[in-house]
This record gives sequence, C-alpha cells and structure tokens, in this order.
Amino acid sequence: MSTSRTIRVTVRGSFDNLSDAQKAELIAAGDQHADILSVQYTAEGHLTYDLAARPFFTFRFGETVDDEREVPQVTARAEAKAAAWMTGRGYAFKKLTSQTVDLSEVPLGKRGRKLQG
Repeated sequence: MSTSRTIRVTVRGSFDNLSDAQKAELIAAGDQHADILSVQYTAEGHLTYDLAARPFFTFRFGETVDDEREVPQVTARAEAKAAAWMTGRGYAFKKLTSQTVDLSEVPLGKRGRKLQG
C-alpha cells in the first residue's frame, strides 16, 4: 500500500547586482509578492519578497510523492525552478538555500490529535 506524501520546499536566496530598472520593476510588482499572509505552496512556486525592506526572496513549492526516496528530487526540482525563474527574467541572485518538510512526518498538535481520534 502506498501513501502519498505532501512535500513542501522553501527556497530562499538574495537578489544580486540588480540594475535600477530591475529594482523598479520588482518594486512595482511587489504588491503581488509581498503579502506573507497569503503564502501558498504550489507546483509552480509562490514567490514572496519585500525589496524595499531587504534584498531577499522566498519561493514556496508543494508537491506530492508516493515514495520518500523521491524527496531529494523534489528539493532539486524546486531549487532548479527558482533559479530558472530568476535567470529567465534576468535577475542575478546568490546564496540559494532550501528547506524541505515532509508533512507526513510533522507531529500533530493537540487539536490535530483530537480530530484524528
């Protein structure tokens, strides 16, 4: 019996050597990327940043796998998608890091245990 696992990957990095025009473009589009209250984990990746405050960005990716051995590939794909998004738009970046969480391994809180039992 296989059980699906929901994997969330958070990829972080910092913008590097942006031109004034690129900064202006990102700041102008910032409204659609600054709301941390509407954060989503999606297959395409959900980008957040607040360039006016700091030069960092965060992508959030979500994927479902059937085998825990697929988790490293999910992480690699997320990092590649984030890098491709940045590179495809001509934005230089540095210090790309990622954190991966397998939600099947996250302990349930008191409320979750109550709902489950």
